Amino acid sequence: MAVPKGKKVDVVTLGCSKNLVDSEFLIRQFKANGIEVAHDAETPDGEVAIINTCGFIADAKEESIDTILEFAEAKKRGDIKQLYVMGCLSERYPGQLKKELPEVDKFYGKFDWKDIVSEIGATYRRDLMNERSLTTPDHYAYLKISEGCNRTCSYCAIPIITGKHVSRPMDDLLEEARRLRDTGVKELQVIAQDLSFYGYDLYKSYKLPHLVDELAKIDGIEWIRLHYAYPAGFPLDVLKVMHDNPKVCNYLDIALQHISDNMLELMRRGVRKNQTYRLIEEMRKQVPDIHLRTTFITGHPGETEKDFAEMEQFVKDIRFERLGVFPYSHEDDTYAHKKYKDDVPDEVKQERADRIMDIQNGIAKEINQAKVGKTLKVIIDREEGDYFIGRTEYDSPEVDQEVLLHKEENRELQKGEFYNVEITDSEDYDLFGIAK
Repeated sequence: MAVPKGKKVDVVTLGCSKNLVDSEFLIRQFKANGIEVAHDAETPDGEVAIINTCGFIADAKEESIDTILEFAEAKKRGDIKQLYVMGCLSERYPGQLKKELPEVDKFYGKFDWKDIVSEIGATYRRDLMNERSLTTPDHYAYLKISEGCNRTCSYCAIPIITGKHVSRPMDDLLEEARRLRDTGVKELQVIAQDLSFYGYDLYKSYKLPHLVDELAKIDGIEWIRLHYAYPAGFPLDVLKVMHDNPKVCNYLDIALQHISDNMLELMRRGVRKNQTYRLIEEMRKQVPDIHLRTTFITGHPGETEKDFAEMEQFVKDIRFERLGVFPYSHEDDTYAHKKYKDDVPDEVKQERADRIMDIQNGIAKEINQAKVGKTLKVIIDREEGDYFIGRTEYDSPEVDQEVLLHKEENRELQKGEFYNVEITDSEDYDLFGIAK
């Protein structure tokens, strides 16, 4: 079936960067078929709308449903002709969504989104399966190295949605990275639900250190940043790669979630408090300049004030460079939902999260103040008002702080280029500087 000439598709991506990668693969297929595509447009005006949903926690599910309803109303008004939903939410609740949202033409899950291409009358091209149309700025891209997760954390719905861990072959990843380099990408954000487990299913050993080492050999790639490692079974060899290779950013995103042994056991994390302290000590010993990003959950069933006090002390002891907190969400079909009562009141969950962030605000401010007077390598992401906006190797796009360079104090700076920047001032979560 031929695609009508001039057909336009709007793709809307919700949730994490792993979803974004799926959208980019899909958009590449559309464009190869001569279809005009807009991504996350402020005013969608295509004939077809495709919503790539998140179904991880309550807030994300609510955002996904609200967006679907908004586009369903647009379809009723005749503003769009077809509406499709893909991603984690429709993978998790396919029957319920079909029943409650009849305005949606068809639902696709997390892994069968390729069928959307033929659904709208185009042809899926297997020769382009490792190619994407980037929605990020031209100079950086996400590289998703695996799907799924083999962990059994009590609170997490990801394995329910995505299934067991499946690593992508290393040759495919290196080919994709070289293709991204050829389009102008200089910075790779290496992502997975569990980086630590990469390669074991394919090669019977943990291959993250080897993969990162091979990615660093690609000419033109200048920064490689690692997201979403797991503390249990963390491949320590990756620290040597990070220390020895300047292309590998001194940055690691490793979700710890809690520190008290009581909570780590209830959460089924497979690691204990003393092991966690030792792991972080080893990270900072092998990579003295490492900046750690982590997340915590407050109010998981069974969390006492004593457990929470241990978390507070942990944050004070370790002084994480980057930190986020999420109040616990009692998710359908998870181990915690089946086995535990959601016994911490919502207001207590939030109050505890706020207390952690109050501590972290002071730590972040002190860490930033210590950078004043230093010269750091910065990549420029964009212009915004009176500023050029950039990041250091310690900062991932969208989630971390930025470096602001006032146009009156700096020469014309180019997006996607690296500069040595003297840090002249700081705020809690931003730096200011002048390019040398």
